[in-house]
Amino acid sequence: MKKLVVLSGAGMSAESGLSTFRDAGGLWDKYPVEQVATPEGYRENPALVTQFYNERRKQLLTVAPNRGHELLAEMEKEFDVTIVTQNVDNLHERAGSNRVIHLHGELTKVCSSYAPYDLRYVKELQPDEYEVKLGDLAGDGSQLRPFIVWFGEAVPQIETAVTFVEQADVFVIIGTSMNVYPAAGLLNYVPKQAAVYLIDPHEVQVNSYRHIEVIRKGASEGVAELLSRLKQKA
Repeated sequence: MKKLVVLSGAGMSAESGLSTFRDAGGLWDKYPVEQVATPEGYRENPALVTQFYNERRKQLLTVAPNRGHELLAEMEKEFDVTIVTQNVDNLHERAGSNRVIHLHGELTKVCSSYAPYDLRYVKELQPDEYEVKLGDLAGDGSQLRPFIVWFGEAVPQIETAVTFVEQADVFVIIGTSMNVYPAAGLLNYVPKQAAVYLIDPHEVQVNSYRHIEVIRKGASEGVAELLSRLKQKA
Protein backbone atom coordinates (compact mmCIF):
# COMPACT_ATOMS: atom_id res chain seq x y z
CA MET A 1 0.00 0.00 0.00
CA LYS A 2 1.48 3.33 -1.09
CA LYS A 3 2.17 5.96 1.55
CA LEU A 4 0.28 9.21 0.99
CA VAL A 5 1.17 12.20 3.16
CA VAL A 6 -1.00 15.32 3.18
CA LEU A 7 0.06 18.74 4.45
CA SER A 8 -3.12 20.71 5.08
CA GLY A 9 -3.64 24.34 6.00
CA ALA A 10 -6.44 26.82 6.63
CA GLY A 11 -7.84 26.44 3.11
CA MET A 12 -8.68 22.83 3.95
CA SER A 13 -11.21 23.94 6.56
CA ALA A 14 -12.41 27.14 4.88
CA GLU A 15 -15.16 25.28 3.00
CA SER A 16 -16.49 24.10 6.35
CA GLY A 17 -16.99 27.71 7.40
CA LEU A 18 -13.99 28.19 9.67
CA SER A 19 -12.34 31.60 9.35
CA THR A 20 -8.85 31.60 7.96
CA PHE A 21 -6.23 33.68 9.73
CA ARG A 22 -4.31 35.33 6.90
CA ASP A 23 -6.88 36.16 4.24
CA ALA A 24 -8.53 39.58 4.09
CA GLY A 25 -11.20 39.71 6.76
CA GLY A 26 -9.59 36.79 8.54
CA LEU A 27 -8.93 36.45 12.24
CA TRP A 28 -5.63 38.34 12.14
CA ASP A 29 -7.52 41.39 10.86
CA LYS A 30 -9.75 41.28 13.94
CA TYR A 31 -7.22 40.12 16.52
CA PRO A 32 -3.55 41.17 16.21
CA VAL A 33 -1.41 38.06 16.27
CA GLU A 34 0.74 39.57 19.01
CA GLN A 35 -2.27 39.68 21.33
CA VAL A 36 -3.71 36.18 20.93
CA ALA A 37 -1.02 33.93 19.46
CA THR A 38 2.19 34.64 21.35
CA PRO A 39 3.41 33.73 24.85
CA GLU A 40 3.91 37.44 25.49
CA GLY A 41 0.30 38.20 24.60
CA TYR A 42 -0.89 35.48 26.96
CA ARG A 43 1.22 36.80 29.82
CA GLU A 44 -0.06 40.34 29.22
CA ASN A 45 -3.75 39.48 28.94
CA PRO A 46 -4.58 35.84 29.71
CA ALA A 47 -8.31 36.65 29.92
CA LEU A 48 -8.41 37.92 26.32
CA VAL A 49 -6.44 34.95 24.98
CA THR A 50 -8.51 32.45 26.94
CA GLN A 51 -11.74 33.93 25.62
CA PHE A 52 -10.40 34.06 22.04
CA TYR A 53 -9.83 30.29 22.07
CA ASN A 54 -13.12 29.66 23.87
CA GLU A 55 -14.82 31.33 20.92
CA ARG A 56 -12.81 29.26 18.44
CA ARG A 57 -13.84 26.05 20.24
CA LYS A 58 -17.50 26.97 20.28
CA GLN A 59 -17.31 27.69 16.55
CA LEU A 60 -16.27 24.06 16.05
CA LEU A 61 -19.71 23.01 17.28
CA THR A 62 -21.34 24.88 14.39
CA VAL A 63 -19.32 23.36 11.53
CA ALA A 64 -18.80 19.92 10.02
CA PRO A 65 -16.09 18.27 7.91
CA ASN A 66 -16.40 19.06 4.22
CA ARG A 67 -16.20 16.59 1.35
CA GLY A 68 -12.45 17.14 1.12
CA HIS A 69 -11.97 15.93 4.67
CA GLU A 70 -14.23 12.95 4.01
CA LEU A 71 -12.45 11.93 0.82
CA LEU A 72 -9.06 11.99 2.53
CA ALA A 73 -10.46 9.67 5.20
CA GLU A 74 -11.92 7.38 2.53
CA MET A 75 -8.54 7.21 0.79
CA GLU A 76 -7.29 5.11 3.71
CA LYS A 77 -8.96 2.16 1.94
CA GLU A 78 -6.39 2.41 -0.85
CA PHE A 79 -3.43 4.26 0.70
CA ASP A 80 -1.49 4.42 3.94
CA VAL A 81 -2.54 8.00 4.73
CA THR A 82 -0.90 10.43 7.13
CA ILE A 83 -2.36 13.90 7.61
CA VAL A 84 0.09 16.56 8.74
CA THR A 85 -1.99 19.62 9.47
CA GLN A 86 -1.30 23.20 10.41
CA ASN A 87 -4.93 23.46 11.49
CA VAL A 88 -5.92 23.30 15.13
CA ASP A 89 -9.48 22.15 14.46
CA ASN A 90 -10.60 18.52 14.71
CA LEU A 91 -12.30 18.21 11.31
CA HIS A 92 -9.87 15.62 9.92
CA GLU A 93 -10.55 13.37 12.90
CA ARG A 94 -14.30 13.93 12.73
CA ALA A 95 -14.23 12.93 9.06
CA GLY A 96 -12.60 9.64 10.01
CA SER A 97 -8.88 10.13 9.39
CA ASN A 98 -6.95 7.88 11.75
CA ARG A 99 -3.43 9.35 11.67
CA VAL A 100 -3.40 13.11 12.12
CA ILE A 101 -0.32 15.05 13.22
CA HIS A 102 -1.16 18.53 14.48
CA LEU A 103 1.86 20.79 14.03
CA HIS A 104 0.31 23.83 15.69
CA GLY A 105 -1.62 22.19 18.50
CA GLU A 106 -5.23 21.19 19.04
CA LEU A 107 -8.08 23.55 19.81
CA THR A 108 -10.05 21.00 21.82
CA LYS A 109 -7.18 20.45 24.25
CA VAL A 110 -5.74 22.50 27.11
CA CYS A 111 -2.45 22.15 28.92
CA SER A 112 -0.24 23.51 31.67
CA SER A 113 0.84 27.12 31.31
CA TYR A 114 4.08 26.20 33.12
CA ALA A 115 4.95 23.24 30.89
CA PRO A 116 2.77 23.30 27.75
CA TYR A 117 4.32 20.19 26.22
CA ASP A 118 4.21 18.00 29.32
CA LEU A 119 1.67 15.43 28.14
CA ARG A 120 0.78 14.53 31.71
CA TYR A 121 -1.15 17.79 31.92
CA VAL A 122 -2.73 17.85 28.47
CA LYS A 123 -6.49 17.43 28.67
CA GLU A 124 -9.06 16.82 25.94
CA LEU A 125 -12.11 19.00 26.58
CA GLN A 126 -15.64 17.78 26.08
CA PRO A 127 -18.01 20.27 24.39
CA ASP A 128 -19.57 21.25 27.72
CA GLU A 129 -16.06 22.22 28.90
CA TYR A 130 -15.19 24.51 25.99
CA GLU A 131 -15.63 27.64 28.13
CA VAL A 132 -12.30 27.67 30.01
CA LYS A 133 -12.09 30.22 32.82
CA LEU A 134 -9.26 31.89 34.67
CA GLY A 135 -8.81 29.79 37.79
CA ASP A 136 -9.23 26.47 35.97
CA LEU A 137 -6.01 24.63 36.79
CA ALA A 138 -3.86 21.96 35.20
CA GLY A 139 -2.61 18.98 37.18
CA ASP A 140 0.56 20.86 38.15
CA GLY A 141 -1.43 23.73 39.67
CA SER A 142 -0.88 26.19 36.83
CA GLN A 143 -3.60 27.96 34.87
CA LEU A 144 -4.95 25.89 31.98
CA ARG A 145 -3.91 27.41 28.66
CA PRO A 146 -4.81 26.48 25.09
CA PHE A 147 -2.82 23.53 23.72
CA ILE A 148 -1.70 25.71 20.82
CA VAL A 149 1.79 26.28 19.43
CA TRP A 150 2.10 30.05 19.45
CA PHE A 151 4.48 32.18 17.40
CA GLY A 152 7.94 32.01 18.94
CA GLU A 153 7.37 28.56 20.44
CA ALA A 154 8.92 25.27 19.35
CA VAL A 155 6.94 22.92 17.10
CA PRO A 156 7.28 19.63 18.97
CA GLN A 157 5.61 17.46 16.32
CA ILE A 158 7.79 18.58 13.40
CA GLU A 159 10.26 15.70 13.77
CA THR A 160 7.41 13.18 13.79
CA ALA A 161 6.04 14.81 10.63
CA VAL A 162 9.45 14.64 8.93
CA THR A 163 9.66 10.90 9.65
CA PHE A 164 6.43 10.27 7.73
CA VAL A 165 7.21 12.74 4.92
CA GLU A 166 10.55 11.01 4.26
CA GLN A 167 8.65 7.80 3.50
CA ALA A 168 6.01 9.33 1.23
CA ASP A 169 5.20 7.91 -2.19
CA VAL A 170 2.74 10.76 -2.75
CA PHE A 171 2.88 14.16 -1.04
CA VAL A 172 -0.13 16.48 -1.23
CA ILE A 173 -0.30 20.13 -0.18
CA ILE A 174 -3.82 21.44 0.44
CA GLY A 175 -4.88 24.97 1.31
CA THR A 176 -1.69 26.36 2.76
CA SER A 177 0.28 29.43 1.71
CA MET A 178 3.61 27.62 2.23
CA ASN A 179 4.78 30.73 4.09
CA VAL A 180 4.79 29.31 7.62
CA TYR A 181 7.88 27.47 8.76
CA PRO A 182 8.85 24.86 9.74
CA ALA A 183 5.74 23.36 8.07
CA ALA A 184 6.61 24.78 4.63
CA GLY A 185 10.04 23.17 4.89
CA LEU A 186 8.53 19.68 4.92
CA LEU A 187 8.61 19.72 1.12
CA ASN A 188 12.40 19.48 1.36
CA TYR A 189 12.08 16.03 2.97
CA VAL A 190 9.86 14.50 0.29
CA PRO A 191 11.71 11.69 -1.54
CA LYS A 192 12.84 12.61 -5.06
CA GLN A 193 10.81 9.83 -6.66
CA ALA A 194 7.57 10.82 -4.89
CA ALA A 195 4.76 12.55 -6.77
CA VAL A 196 3.85 15.99 -5.39
CA TYR A 197 0.45 17.66 -5.77
CA LEU A 198 -0.73 21.11 -4.71
CA ILE A 199 -4.46 21.75 -4.28
CA ASP A 200 -5.51 25.38 -3.94
CA PRO A 201 -7.91 27.65 -5.83
CA HIS A 202 -5.37 30.47 -5.55
CA GLU A 203 -1.86 30.73 -6.91
CA VAL A 204 0.68 29.54 -4.33
CA GLN A 205 4.36 30.45 -4.58
CA VAL A 206 6.39 27.39 -3.67
CA ASN A 207 10.15 27.73 -3.28
CA SER A 208 11.13 24.46 -4.87
CA TYR A 209 12.65 23.32 -8.14
CA ARG A 210 10.88 19.98 -8.13
CA HIS A 211 7.89 19.20 -10.32
CA ILE A 212 4.55 19.85 -8.65
CA GLU A 213 1.20 18.95 -10.19
CA VAL A 214 -1.14 21.86 -9.43
CA ILE A 215 -4.90 21.40 -9.04
CA ARG A 216 -6.44 24.89 -8.98
CA LYS A 217 -9.56 23.98 -7.04
CA GLY A 218 -10.89 24.17 -3.50
CA ALA A 219 -10.38 21.34 -1.06
CA SER A 220 -13.45 19.25 -1.89
CA GLU A 221 -13.21 19.43 -5.68
CA GLY A 222 -9.44 19.27 -5.54
CA VAL A 223 -9.23 16.10 -3.47
CA ALA A 224 -11.82 14.47 -5.76
CA GLU A 225 -9.64 15.30 -8.78
CA LEU A 226 -6.54 14.09 -6.93
CA LEU A 227 -8.22 10.74 -6.33
CA SER A 228 -9.14 10.52 -10.00
CA ARG A 229 -5.57 11.27 -11.10
CA LEU A 230 -4.09 8.74 -8.69
CA LYS A 231 -6.45 6.04 -9.92
CA GLN A 232 -5.43 6.77 -13.53
CA LYS A 233 -1.78 6.29 -12.62
CA ALA A 234 -2.36 3.13 -10.57
